[in-house]
Amino acid sequence: MSTAAATVLRLLLPYHRTTGPGSPDPADHPEQLGQIRAFTDAGEPVLLTLPGFPCKSPNTAKVLGHLPDEGERLSLEFLNGLCARIAEVYEPGARLVICSDGHIFGDVIHVPDAHIDAYGDGLRALIRDAGLDHLDTFDLRQVHGDADHDTKRRLVTEAYAPSVDALRERVRSDEETARLYRGITRFLVEDTADFAGSRSALQRECRARAYEVIARSRAWGDLIADHFPRSVRLSIHPQPVGSEKFGIRLLETADAWATPWHGAVLRDAGGVARLMRRDEAEGVGRLVRRGGRPSHFEAAG
Repeated sequence: MSTAAATVLRLLLPYHRTTGPGSPDPADHPEQLGQIRAFTDAGEPVLLTLPGFPCKSPNTAKVLGHLPDEGERLSLEFLNGLCARIAEVYEPGARLVICSDGHIFGDVIHVPDAHIDAYGDGLRALIRDAGLDHLDTFDLRQVHGDADHDTKRRLVTEAYAPSVDALRERVRSDEETARLYRGITRFLVEDTADFAGSRSALQRECRARAYEVIARSRAWGDLIADHFPRSVRLSIHPQPVGSEKFGIRLLETADAWATPWHGAVLRDAGGVARLMRRDEAEGVGRLVRRGGRPSHFEAAG
């Protein structure tokens, strides 16, 4: 085992977001060891890629608006700090690319393209203004330039997305894919705030949309892998030990699937931040604003 690679991996393991029991032993994560070793054996900075930070949930009962807020700020600072800690134990250091582009499935999750643009611009402003110099961003503008969003979605889907029939078979035969399908379906049900039909009709509609979301997400992930063929592949979704991707926890939350773009931050009386639904957080905390915009909630001391 490469000592440098294992040392770097040990910094990631406390934040592993997994679907089952985790393991603190680097030897139980051969995929990540190999990905890291590709850099440490060459004496190069470790490159990590993270598909995520696509856009805020359209359900205002869950989030404070369509722009980045305290959840994104804290998560980006955590990721930047993680890279800084890698540099302390491995001199060439590390860089992390936030592969953020909600446009890939914005039409399926019912988020306007204008909101996704504003969210992406807000992320880049947060990174710039906070001096998070270990972080970079990557989106479809770096692949398909100034083409319109429908064209970009079509080009990526045609080039990379699996068929819905193939995904259905995968859901039937693979428990991890089935777990992802159930998780995405749950998010779509929760995020649909204006459905006119029955609850059962909404669930049927969201089950159908979930396949499309997964297909587009797989397409985005494969495109990223093509553009960054040598990288440590992180994921915001829980991943089993031994998986090619490493699920990473961004903030404290009771829900293994929760993300800053599906919730709001509540700081407790001791200053500890955790994610929850906006309607739950506002029941126990007061709203705090930054720069004139809603940022997070603080519990009473």
